[in-house]
Amino acid sequence: MKKFLPTSIVGSLPKPAWLAPPEKLWSPWKLEGDQLIEGKQDALRISLQEQHLAGVDIISDGEQTRQHFVTTFIEHLSGVDFENRKTVRIRDRYDANVPMVVDEVARQKSVFVDDAKFLRTLTKKPIKWALPGPMTMVDTLYDNHYKSREKLAWEFAKALNEEARELQDAGVDIIQFDEPAFNVFFDEVNDWGMAVLEKAIEGLKCQTAVHICYGYGIQANNDWKKTLGSEWRQYEEIFPKIQKSNIDIVSLECHNSKVPLNLIELVRGKKVMVGAIDVATNSIETPEEVADTLRKTLKFVDIENLYPSTNCGMAPLARNVARGKLSALSAGAEIIRKEFGM
Repeated sequence: MKKFLPTSIVGSLPKPAWLAPPEKLWSPWKLEGDQLIEGKQDALRISLQEQHLAGVDIISDGEQTRQHFVTTFIEHLSGVDFENRKTVRIRDRYDANVPMVVDEVARQKSVFVDDAKFLRTLTKKPIKWALPGPMTMVDTLYDNHYKSREKLAWEFAKALNEEARELQDAGVDIIQFDEPAFNVFFDEVNDWGMAVLEKAIEGLKCQTAVHICYGYGIQANNDWKKTLGSEWRQYEEIFPKIQKSNIDIVSLECHNSKVPLNLIELVRGKKVMVGAIDVATNSIETPEEVADTLRKTLKFVDIENLYPSTNCGMAPLARNVARGKLSALSAGAEIIRKEFGM
């Protein structure tokens, strides 16, 4: 029997302190060699257990085996120099010291497939795996070779498609592409960004998702949100193009945001991962707060297409806070199920 309102996280969960310093992005590993491999697998086991205990329905790897949601994939591509870095402006918000494209980029080997196979042996629940979207990858490094964001994005899309096909074969049920850049570069999204994303999902038989949010709960993102006014209408610029695409699921930020929920109408017919957990605060939502967010969105999405989730990843949060938020997400979804007699 199909379960209504299947819950999931967007991507990351905090890592154990013995694996990497907590509450940081790009947090360096504390282990090396075989110990690091074993430590990552142990962290995957813990992440899985915490999701199971919280009642999460669609399991994620919690991004326990990667330092960052974008750069870990890029590390495994040829043509990218991680030694000679450049400082660039990320999504017109903050500066970061990033690797440089110096030659043609290509995927030499699988990046996450072994991790996915390992996770698949540990759970019978559906698995969702997050990959960086091509446009967001372009925006997270310095291009000294192609000198064209579009050309580079097409090359990234080819590499992502290769990885996605192998993840599908490893037993992944949903492959999610993280594209926070879609909320910034609207003209590029409509000119070539969606076409490039379609290339990344080409030939996939599993479900596909695109995650578009307002970023991790870091200061630069929080400061940017303060400049967006009383209504955040960025989704209005890109949802029509997504609605016509082959993407199955659209993930968006809702709880504690200023996104007009009626914008969800623009992707009517798609499955919608509704962000009902705010990752920019240590305050843990009550189940009723989660349920209230879900009730409001049900005006604009059919209940069979509603997937309760988090606004974004939770890597920068304390582990006890993330656990509390996961439990609230599941409990809030259960309130709505009972209201609908499910």
